[in-house]
Amino acid sequence: MQERQWITTRWSELDSLAAELAKQLQEVQAKRDELAIVERVLYRPAEQALADAAAVAPVPAKVAGRAVLLIPLRSDAANEGALPRRLPQDPRDRAGG
Repeated sequence: MQERQWITTRWSELDSLAAELAKQLQEVQAKRDELAIVERVLYRPAEQALADAAAVAPVPAKVAGRAVLLIPLRSDAANEGALPRRLPQDPRDRAGG
């Protein structure tokens, strides 16, 4: 009879422990999810810079049997502060007047 009471008590203790561990597991999973979001936000600029660099990297090619590098045109979005590509036709516009 005493063994049966011990088993019942032990089941109760283990059930309580299982409930506590399940709660801790949920908290840990929530913190890991938050950390994954922080990591993505942290690395996004670096990944974007790598993608931009790859987009403008010279591409090896052959022209008339000779090895050349094809250099892509610059996009307007990447060069917002750059000089205009074409000068105005009117000389007065070039002088600023």
